[in-house]
Amino acid sequence: MPHAARRHTISCLLALGAWLIASPGLAQGTKDFDADLVRSQQGSAPVPAGRLFVSASRARIDVSELPDGYFIIDGAGPSATFVKPGSATYMDARGSSRLTQWFVPVDPADPCPQWQAMARMAGKPDHGAWHCEQDGETTIGGRRVIGYRAMAGSERQFLAWVDPALAFPVRIELGDGTAFAVDAVRERPQAPNLTQIPSGFRKFDPQLLIERIKQSDVWVDAH
Repeated sequence: MPHAARRHTISCLLALGAWLIASPGLAQGTKDFDADLVRSQQGSAPVPAGRLFVSASRARIDVSELPDGYFIIDGAGPSATFVKPGSATYMDARGSSRLTQWFVPVDPADPCPQWQAMARMAGKPDHGAWHCEQDGETTIGGRRVIGYRAMAGSERQFLAWVDPALAFPVRIELGDGTAFAVDAVRERPQAPNLTQIPSGFRKFDPQLLIERIKQSDVWVDAH
């Protein structure tokens, strides 16, 4: 390769490397980690809310109040699924839990498009394009985080704090003072099967059960 061409190639590679470093979503991506989930009310101590496992664009949430199953979130889909190991079934979670709409891998520089996609997937009313207003940086649990106000048009949805190193939200706070947070983060590889629907599980459609009940004597038409 001629000297000039080699020099040009090296310059291009250096420029590409600098661009990747400057682009958090591309350079860092979502790291594998697991953590605890806690819930708190304004002025009260946090209480356990579940467990969280994250790998690439997928996350698993074990909710304390639903011991018979767990949620799998695929941010690339996007999709949210509730898995019930006891019956070897799974079903679309849609809007059954707010946690699946918030705790999903995001772009640390612009998290709102992912949150809006999850809200749409859950069937929430669309109030126009979401945008995130940055609200400074702080430290939560010893980790540097970026604060955001998630807005749908002129309507505020929630406050959020995103860890740019994890590319993941670590705290969500609602208007009534309720907050959900990621606690005791442990950065380590996660088993691939944790965030996948187990092989052999069958999909359960709640609507089919409703239709079957409608044909029975226990169905009461409200109209």
